[in-house]
Amino acid sequence: MLSDIEIAQAATMKPISDVASTLGIPLENIEPYGHYKAKVHLSYLADLPENSHARLVLVTAISPTPPGEGKTTTSVGLADGLSHIGKDVIVCLREPSLGPVFGMKGGAAGGGKAQIVPMEDINLHFTGDFGAIGLAHNLLSALIDNHIHHGNALNIDVRRITWKRAIDMNDRALRNITVALGGPGNGFPRSDGFDIVVASEIMAIFCLATDLEDLKARMGNIVIGYTRDGRPITARELNAEGAMTVLLKDALAPNLVQTLENTPAFVHGGPFANIAHGCNSVIATTAAMKLADYVVTEAGFGADLGAEKFIDIKCRKSGLCPSAVVIVATVRALKYHGGCDSGTDEDLEALSTGLVNLERHISNVREVYGLPAIVSINRFTTDTDAEIQLLTDQVKALGADVVLADHWARGGAGAAELAEKVVAACKTPSSMTFVYEDELPLFAKIEAIAQKVYGASEVTADKKIRTQIKELEAAGYGHFPVCVAKTQYSFSTDPTLRGAPSGHSINVREVRLAAGAEFIVMVCGDVMTMPGLPKVPSSEKINVVNNAVVGLF
Repeated sequence: MLSDIEIAQAATMKPISDVASTLGIPLENIEPYGHYKAKVHLSYLADLPENSHARLVLVTAISPTPPGEGKTTTSVGLADGLSHIGKDVIVCLREPSLGPVFGMKGGAAGGGKAQIVPMEDINLHFTGDFGAIGLAHNLLSALIDNHIHHGNALNIDVRRITWKRAIDMNDRALRNITVALGGPGNGFPRSDGFDIVVASEIMAIFCLATDLEDLKARMGNIVIGYTRDGRPITARELNAEGAMTVLLKDALAPNLVQTLENTPAFVHGGPFANIAHGCNSVIATTAAMKLADYVVTEAGFGADLGAEKFIDIKCRKSGLCPSAVVIVATVRALKYHGGCDSGTDEDLEALSTGLVNLERHISNVREVYGLPAIVSINRFTTDTDAEIQLLTDQVKALGADVVLADHWARGGAGAAELAEKVVAACKTPSSMTFVYEDELPLFAKIEAIAQKVYGASEVTADKKIRTQIKELEAAGYGHFPVCVAKTQYSFSTDPTLRGAPSGHSINVREVRLAAGAEFIVMVCGDVMTMPGLPKVPSSEKINVVNNAVVGLF
């Protein structure tokens, strides 16, 4: 059996100019990066008329498990499936972070016969967007210390600097560091640290900005720290936003690539879903909605994290609204949620127990978000007929459509039935609802998420956190949405609690202001904004053999 990278390397790709041509994009409005990837000019996209026929389809999943669910693979397969049944479609995905690529996940461009290509480029440096975001982030970091070194006219309290540094690699040794050692010529020593680039506020800003001017304005609004009397200091006061925007000017244009079946794909931006809001850029998604009748996009991790943030942050800020939601699940993952660590043997009891996880996600999509839900089951050879029957019967009993999808093995043809179900669902009248309204106090917003989506009974926070939240509201940030940072593996903050725990407590241990991104990050549990590498990282399998990349996935 061929690996994902071998399948991708054997693909027959169209020149990117031909892919652009299928969307009606003139050659002069793309900036090719080689033969098979290009950026599409922002000015061209801005001038395109709205497409009233366009329908947005959100792909999400059950709570992630070690076996994986195949959400990106399903997003790509569904796009190819829609193309297979004659629909004009674009798939919009996030760019992979090098941290997970060399850490636990390996490649992140789909799998089997449902991939975006060129796979190696997308998973590695691609068009340099993440490098530009990291540089813009670290330019601001350097300007902060430079300002302090040259007299600190803004009276920045070095103990209250909130802006860290960033690198697009998992490196636990950089979580907490001391900078400016070595004497007066190197500045004032202070505690600092690194976040991974995908956790940077600049990544969130990049993915929520609507154009270059909006990007620059948001950059200027970034709060980097505080004075001794508690006044916030912004990047604008350091005259940083102009140079930062220059670094991001070219990156802000969306990247055009293709699937194995030559379906157009925008791959742009990539904030983590457990730390940030977990969606590709607003610019790419809104551009796709002008260029195609169906746009397939994904939100990171399960429907409790990624889909909630997609709706409460991305849709709230952009005006986007999905017409249908696909929830991805597998038999083996549901058995894992039922307590079975080995998913290869038939285990109807574990499957029945683990189905509560899927049921909770279906309920959230339909009852909390107000959207039609379709369950897409990725079938594996180890799945038995009895397990498939139990799963499909249970989902149908909930009143939701369920499809056995085979896009991993068959590409678009294997997702044709799923595509038909999605088209039908997009015709069903629905009304998307936010989990909370803008005017609610910040603490009430996270309570709404915890109770309505996570099944929690309460949200707790110590006096210091509650005071900080009140101060943010007093400073005028109370209307911002809330971005919950927590484990992706459970509805709770305990990654070992599988299934659908209820009645648990969500503790807010840290609050971060993302004034440029215009949301409040509430860190719950032990989630980290700088992951570490596992004992055996994926990098150990990645190599170059005969000038070809191997082991990427």
